[in-house]
Amino acid sequence: MVERYGVFTQRIARISRCIRRLKAEEMARFGLKGPHVSCLYYLGLDGPLTAAELSERCDEDKAAVSRTLEFLLQNGYVTTEAVSRRYRSPLYLTDRGREVFAALQARIASMEDAASMGLTEEQRSKMYAALELICGNLERLCAAEQEDTL
Repeated sequence: MVERYGVFTQRIARISRCIRRLKAEEMARFGLKGPHVSCLYYLGLDGPLTAAELSERCDEDKAAVSRTLEFLLQNGYVTTEAVSRRYRSPLYLTDRGREVFAALQARIASMEDAASMGLTEEQRSKMYAALELICGNLERLCAAEQEDTL
């Protein structure tokens, strides 16, 4: 059991580090940083979205998303029709933002292909299902632990 814990936590941490590094490298081509990836990705995939919706999808706190969006707005990657109360207004990718999103999609596809090399489609499907189950179980455990401390 302890060995499984070590392998699981170590592999998840290594995967996370690799993803952060690859995101940072890809964004450097556009003069952006890793944290901008999620906002651009979800706006391109699901947009238009509000800052609150982005915060939820990116699994980031509102302050971090707000700082990221401020940068993306000021540098022409996203836009909004609102002058005030921008946090509740839908945000859209600009042409510049769509260009980055297209590059992201291509990079993500090649990363997914490389990362799952040697897996059958059935193995990949089972892996994602298992990750989803583990994530849900751990989130419930965290919520229960938090309730116990209140």
